[in-house]
Amino acid sequence: MVKFRSFVDVALAVALMVVLLLVKTSSLKTNDANTNISRACFPEGFTFGTSSAAYQYEGAVKEGGRGLSIWDTFAHTFGKITDGSTGDVAVNQYHLYNEDIKLMKYMGMDAYRFSISWSRIFPNGTGKINQAGVDHYNHFIDALLANGIEPYVTLYHWDLPQALEDKYQGWLSSQIINDFATYAETCFQEFGDRVKHWITFNEPHIFSITGYDLGFLAPGRCSLFNQSRCKEGNSATEPYIVGHHILLAHGTATNIYRKMYKQEQNGIVGIAFDTSWYEPITNSTEDIEAAGRAMEFNLGWFVDPLMFGDYPSSMRSRVGSRLPKFGEAESTLLKGSLDFVGINHYTTMYAANGSAETNDSMADNGAITQPFKDGKPIGDRANSIWLYIVPRGMRSLLNYVKTRYGNPLVIITENGMDDANNSSIPIKDALKDEKRIKYHNDYLTNVLAAITEDGCNVKGYFAWSLLDNFEWTSGFSTRFGLYYVDYHDKLRRYAKDSAYWFKRFLAPN
Repeated sequence: MVKFRSFVDVALAVALMVVLLLVKTSSLKTNDANTNISRACFPEGFTFGTSSAAYQYEGAVKEGGRGLSIWDTFAHTFGKITDGSTGDVAVNQYHLYNEDIKLMKYMGMDAYRFSISWSRIFPNGTGKINQAGVDHYNHFIDALLANGIEPYVTLYHWDLPQALEDKYQGWLSSQIINDFATYAETCFQEFGDRVKHWITFNEPHIFSITGYDLGFLAPGRCSLFNQSRCKEGNSATEPYIVGHHILLAHGTATNIYRKMYKQEQNGIVGIAFDTSWYEPITNSTEDIEAAGRAMEFNLGWFVDPLMFGDYPSSMRSRVGSRLPKFGEAESTLLKGSLDFVGINHYTTMYAANGSAETNDSMADNGAITQPFKDGKPIGDRANSIWLYIVPRGMRSLLNYVKTRYGNPLVIITENGMDDANNSSIPIKDALKDEKRIKYHNDYLTNVLAAITEDGCNVKGYFAWSLLDNFEWTSGFSTRFGLYYVDYHDKLRRYAKDSAYWFKRFLAPN
């Protein structure tokens, strides 16, 4: 088994080099494109939608029987959020969802991806179901369908019930696997007659790293920055423990769905994986291998076990005993448990060979990733310091997924860019977001090329995000929305130019 996996990884490393060479030449036609594309250019049945998350959108944190989540606690901790804001109100979609559905319908969107708040269904994480929470999501789902918009439901978008964090440290305990499975099955029972696309987790890599290595996101655990940021944690081990439990929770929930609900409900189950694309900073073998490791420690960490039954061999060799092992039954449970690969992709970075100077999950890959080469940025920057606009990276990434994983069904579950929340400019000027229009045009052009020219099996594209919203530690300081939200006037929504662009793009003729 080990020898076989090593052979596979060598073959995949060679394949990565081939993908890099192919895309380097072919993507010249699609990068920074000025082509006039539209819905009609995409295959029949391709789904277009927008994405959101419960804590970032809903608000109403003390209404309808909802319990506290770790993000309620984290956001109310001094110094954690850039502008001192919280998601207590967010953009109030809990009350305004009918209005927001009209905005989706106006643009001609086919679907809406939103997450269910676990603590609205189980205020204490387990135990008695909160019927008011179930009723809310039933009303929301019914309203979407009545307007011709298909619900894509994320079960976990980072907002663990605080009760489970207090009880057994949440994702650090294997007990979370069964509690998540119970919560997931409850959602299958209550909503599965109408929901046909389930996403068990949003960005497991991000919340494993930033929640348990860097301490930037809830629950804010780390050891590297213990004195200044985190009260407790272990950056060398906890991210891998958390990731392991996430994978087993997904496998368990998917197994329940397939055995108990799929035949009647006919839905599919996937995960939304965050992944940048990494280009080697030079053509040297060392940097090409570093780019490959960067991909394996990002996307491969979570997709490889679900496709092949184990972590990438580079992780096994570099992390060693700190990386948990799967038993034979666990490996069998995971392998093949993805019906589709959700891709949350925003940016591309260079990767260079380096050595791990610290014993933590961020450094274990031995790759130095950065957006600059010879002092020049890899692309134009959005507002966020990490988000550089590199449309060719989308096509490269989709080809990588096709090559490494046998061309699985892919849905792009997030893609977008942000502007600064600049209160000094008039709203009418803030609505002129030509940069966002170009971003979506150019990334979609690369998606289209990946489908029509490269044969990638991509069936959907979801823009992040429908509305400006609470952007985690950035609070309300940055805006990703197609619709502008006036935080000073009852959260009134205004269509940005990008919303009108999507309306034209999605028009039948």
